[in-house]
Amino acid sequence: MEETSQVNENLDFVFDFYKIMRSSNVTFAYEGEITHEITKAFSSLAESHIALTNESNALQKRVFHVMVESLQNISKHSVERKIPGSIIDGQGIFLVAKTEQEYNITTGNVVLKENIPALKEHIENINSADKKVLKDLYKEKIKFGKLSYKGGAGLGFIDMVRKTGEKLIYTFLDLNDKKSYFVLTSTIFRTK
Repeated sequence: MEETSQVNENLDFVFDFYKIMRSSNVTFAYEGEITHEITKAFSSLAESHIALTNESNALQKRVFHVMVESLQNISKHSVERKIPGSIIDGQGIFLVAKTEQEYNITTGNVVLKENIPALKEHIENINSADKKVLKDLYKEKIKFGKLSYKGGAGLGFIDMVRKTGEKLIYTFLDLNDKKSYFVLTSTIFRTK
């Protein structure tokens, strides 16, 4: 009898999840390990889906670019790993929502609380910069930025804002005394 109850709860969860996704305009959702192969597969799926909706090539390129940057951010910077201590293949959640006006690419992954102040400062500096400052910052990172041991030079968020023209929306949700869940959304307007 307990197994039947658990199965029914799972079925109810699936239906509740479906309703939430529909009401939030989520067209794609994934939770788990983010590898290079998964990034390629998601890009291919999105390309097929967006091509069917007759979006402009410029919009398609912006959406793909933000998707790849978002997925790479999880892969490189999530504290959760399939193999603890590994620097490859982070774990996280990836969502694509589409409305008549916009696409929203949302990611979520675990970060160490000790890294939050620097991450907030980096995002706020990017969000407050105008186009020229972003361009200069991007060039400076390319020229003088050092690759971290995780393979990043801090360009991802800068590039996302440059490609979309929109500020990054983010929050940190407490998990425990050492970790938080970092949620990031990038908006790509369909009419720009």
